[in-house]
Amino acid sequence: MAEVSYLIDTNILLRLLQPDDADYPAVRSALDELRSRGVRLYFTSQNFVEFWNVCTRPADRNGFGLSVSETDRRARLIEAAFTLVADSNRTYLEWRRLVVAAGVMGVQVHDARLVATMSAHGITHMLTLNDQDFARYPEIMAIHPRQLVSAG
Repeated sequence: MAEVSYLIDTNILLRLLQPDDADYPAVRSALDELRSRGVRLYFTSQNFVEFWNVCTRPADRNGFGLSVSETDRRARLIEAAFTLVADSNRTYLEWRRLVVAAGVMGVQVHDARLVATMSAHGITHMLTLNDQDFARYPEIMAIHPRQLVSAG
């Protein structure tokens, strides 16, 4: 049986460090469940670009309004908890294939890039609050944290 591995979506990373967020308990419980199963947990440089964007964007523009130093502190916590997967030529080629094959347009190209990275690294699952956004990609399983909490 192949080893199960998960890419942790940006929306999970953001909520993991926001205990007052409504999704925090489910996110925390899901990650605890995955760790108890010995599942390998990954993030990408794209996740970090998105994470930094939201953390440092003003609160009145749908961000957290954090300073660079606080964002860096949070980033270091994530880097310590998860494994970074590198971008590669294979990721790019898979992304090109996916956007054409699935007819991906607009902002959805970012999700396709995450799926391409997963494919390039043999990552089979994604933990995300937006599981329906990934339904068009049969090569991965997008799992909402509540699915793990109710199944665990």
